[in-house]
Amino acid sequence: MARMRALVLERQHELALRDIDMPLDVGPGMVRIAIHTVGVCGSDVHYYTHGRIGGFVVREPMVLGHEAAGTIVETGEGVTHLKIGDRVCMEPGIADANSRASRLGMYNVDPAVRFWATPPVHGVLTPEVVHPANYTFKLPDQVSFAEGAMVEPFAVGMQAASKARIQPGDIAVVLGAGPIGTMVALAALAGGCARVIIADLAQPKLDIAARYQGIVPVNIAEQDLVEEVARLTEGWGADVVFECSGSPRAWQTIMELPRPGGAIVVVGLPVEPVAVDIAGASVKEVRIENVFRYAHQYDRAIALIGSGKVDLKPLISETFAFDDAIEAFERAVEARPSDVKLQIRVAAE
Repeated sequence: MARMRALVLERQHELALRDIDMPLDVGPGMVRIAIHTVGVCGSDVHYYTHGRIGGFVVREPMVLGHEAAGTIVETGEGVTHLKIGDRVCMEPGIADANSRASRLGMYNVDPAVRFWATPPVHGVLTPEVVHPANYTFKLPDQVSFAEGAMVEPFAVGMQAASKARIQPGDIAVVLGAGPIGTMVALAALAGGCARVIIADLAQPKLDIAARYQGIVPVNIAEQDLVEEVARLTEGWGADVVFECSGSPRAWQTIMELPRPGGAIVVVGLPVEPVAVDIAGASVKEVRIENVFRYAHQYDRAIALIGSGKVDLKPLISETFAFDDAIEAFERAVEARPSDVKLQIRVAAE
């Protein structure tokens, strides 16, 4: 164990930058990483404001942060694909490799998975962390630490695009233009969609999304989304609808958006159960898929970012120094319409 400074969620509504004991022993197959940049995720903020997400409850102090990139400073026995000095990002969820879910290739839904900053597992808003080498990925030289810290949320978009089974030329709708919604839109375009219609109430977020070629913004405070989708698809409907808002209201009209035989991919998680129009889904034979984190997406996500086909830099709204980490979370709680992704730079300038 080593004592290090960290951003600690003491309990609901209480954050502290203080020293805490963290495990830093580098065993076989493990690497030690000096953390450079960490993104502020909606789940981190939710634990701060609500103290729980579903059955995961903050019962004791927990270090926050799971969207991270850094530099290898030590490698354990048997690690051959990484070396000291490599710039990396890390997949934060560690599953049991022998579980039935893992053997099916669905390690993300393994009930035994240990995921950074999910109670009681500590996150990585701290100077160093030890992590399995198999869940640590080298960054291309042209990909910055800030972009590396965006791989984790982009992997969610990649998982959603994979679940959608996109065909070249498809038209997609994304409900919600927050960080995940916008990344889902970019992943859908990279996956072959000709156009993505993205809907939200916040015009500043829509303006950011609209900078990308192929994304069509719709402000649902001013336009009827069902009418717009019908107009843009000549009355046929979208091939894929990605629900990324988590709003129960989205489900009131969602079945009017996909074409017959289309798909709805559920990414956003409503806090409470919602009513689903099963009859509406049945008469169209709409396929409904669900997304929980991601599996086997990091290599592909890094390849797309490294190739330049996906540029996530415009989504970074502001970067805070580690000393200002609490301020970063207070800013995230404000949920400013112009903010997409806030990041914290842990490494010294």
